[in-house]
Amino acid sequence: MLFFANFAVMEMIFNPDVFYVITVSMAVLAVIVFIALHRIEAAYGMTYNPKWGPSVSNRTGWVTMELPAFLCMTIIWASSPRASQIAPCVMASLFELHYFQRTFIFPMLMRGKSRMPWAIVLMGMVFNTINAYMIGGWLFYVAQPGTYPDSWLTSPLFILGTVVFFAGMAINMHSDHVIRHLRKPGDTRHYIPRKGFYKYVTAANYLGEFTEWTGFAILTWSAPGAVFALWTFANLAPRARSLHARYSKEFGAEFTSLRRRYIIPFLY
Repeated sequence: MLFFANFAVMEMIFNPDVFYVITVSMAVLAVIVFIALHRIEAAYGMTYNPKWGPSVSNRTGWVTMELPAFLCMTIIWASSPRASQIAPCVMASLFELHYFQRTFIFPMLMRGKSRMPWAIVLMGMVFNTINAYMIGGWLFYVAQPGTYPDSWLTSPLFILGTVVFFAGMAINMHSDHVIRHLRKPGDTRHYIPRKGFYKYVTAANYLGEFTEWTGFAILTWSAPGAVFALWTFANLAPRARSLHARYSKEFGAEFTSLRRRYIIPFLY
């Protein structure tokens, strides 16, 4: 199929020298983004701001933003000579499971008429494409042959990482469920979420996602996995802080008396 690139072309795209430069650059950029987002508020969801320019419905924005990760991993996987190796396939399946849920299920469950700036959507598309490049490239092209034998699936790292990954997914999905059911149909007010991990942090859904990718970093035990987890924290932690400030401003002592952290229970 024309959709799948020639092996030789893919080998060139995933040249190790280029790949490692991109991976290191992404790690450095994550630190810069973490600092910048303490000054610039990402304008979507509760912090939506029309000053960010043209916008699209949240549902369309999420599908458009998340789809590149799912598609890029599929292309990389299908075009690789390692496409049938069990351990890389299992790890890639976990990546795809997350993005299938975020692309095709999560947006369909959304309520309300919130909007998302196209600028956020486009930045998300770039971010997700590069992350799929790093993770997929590592699993199917760059990792040395033999890095992930079938026995990797019974190793302590893989088992621990998988448990953490699914724990994070459960936290993320439950937290989204809590947020969706704060309002009755037609209600546009804001409410303080109080169930699940919202007892401990302002952004329990972000805690879940960060936990997922920390688990993925462990189960792959790879630099790209670690960079992905770092990026997740760098992107979501400042937003959790912004949400905390919004709740504090809107609800005052009713919220601040709960003494929640931003994204990591008891720590941050």
